[in-house]
Amino acid sequence: MEHLLIRGKRPLVGEVSISGAKNAVVAIIPAAIIADGVSIIDNLPAIEDVKCLQDSLTKLGAVCQLIDEGTLMVDSSALNNFNATFNSVRRIRASYYLMGALLARFKQAKVALPGGCNFGTRPIDLHLKAFRALGAEVDEDYENGIISLKADKLVGTNIFLDTVSVGATINIMLAATLAEGVTVIENAAKEPHIVDTANFLNMMGARIRGAGTDVIRITGVKELHGAEYMIIPDQIEAGTYMIAAAACGGHVCVKNIIPKHMDSLTTKLKEIGCRVIEGDDFVEIVSEGRLKSTKIKTMAYPGFPTDLHPQMAAGLSKADGVSILTETVWENRFQYINELRKFGCDIMVDGRVAAIHGIEELHGAEVMATDLRAGAAMIIAGLTADGITKIGNVRFIDRGYEKIEYKLKALGADIKRVKE
Repeated sequence: MEHLLIRGKRPLVGEVSISGAKNAVVAIIPAAIIADGVSIIDNLPAIEDVKCLQDSLTKLGAVCQLIDEGTLMVDSSALNNFNATFNSVRRIRASYYLMGALLARFKQAKVALPGGCNFGTRPIDLHLKAFRALGAEVDEDYENGIISLKADKLVGTNIFLDTVSVGATINIMLAATLAEGVTVIENAAKEPHIVDTANFLNMMGARIRGAGTDVIRITGVKELHGAEYMIIPDQIEAGTYMIAAAACGGHVCVKNIIPKHMDSLTTKLKEIGCRVIEGDDFVEIVSEGRLKSTKIKTMAYPGFPTDLHPQMAAGLSKADGVSILTETVWENRFQYINELRKFGCDIMVDGRVAAIHGIEELHGAEVMATDLRAGAAMIIAGLTADGITKIGNVRFIDRGYEKIEYKLKALGADIKRVKE
């Protein structure tokens, strides 16, 4: 068992460099197996989800090798297996991208149902509906937790997503790259990592247009080739450090980011009293005095991201006044609130709306990370609390944050990882 120990109430000062985007790399690694050749992926974050995908691809017959820190080589020329039913697939959510990738390459796939964080119902019905529309037969064996896909051929078609879904948008792009004709995704998600995945596929020879808008067109090609590609910076990791800087006070420069991706957050940080300085590839957060309360509603990009909701709840727990946080994406995202209350936070939840009554002082507590982003919220609360905080279930945090304790230490935080 590993825990994080934090002694709080220290301002954060200095610079932090952001790693490659988790939500992009977990789609781009599976995308690499569509090509019969070698791809090089740069700016790779050292996180557990990446390790799980490397293990999964290796078991499918690909060669995955770290050729440098932050650089992964994927050689899928010997890939000859479409059965991805091992434990590493079941451990993470993004393993469902193996469905689209294997279906594109082999016209069949057998993939274990994905795992990942549990903060509400996370069905994959839109993915399966789209695969059927492209011409695949789908067998849903929920008793054994396996989805089987098979098609004589995949044929492009118009697909309207009933709800905006990042995962379904990317999975359709993957499957449609080698389909006959043109596939049109309407009501597509627009997140930066969708654009990043489309850019990687296009570098491999795919013909995808419109990524980043709500209509994406994929013209099928006969084959893809390997490519070298650099992952964009992680929008959510950057936001986590920005919120931590705001909550703890101090002056932090968050480097290696795309400031445009942070617009919804920087707007709110200015609202609650922070000074925000933007450059070409950095944002500086200057926080002095007590934060102000605000209202936040999570939405699909370019709205405020649901993946920054728990961190913001922790950051607002000491703000002056009552903040209202409305969650529109996941129905059970507030399951971490009971852990925050252990710090003394005064938070009332009614359905998908939380009222955060800011208090002047939090106290250290022993808490658990209930999911990845909730774990980041516990860290932020611990950094602002008086006394010592002990955080369990660190494995959730490791799924999406590279060397988080080292990066926070460099900013002046008193944080360490302990094994028991």
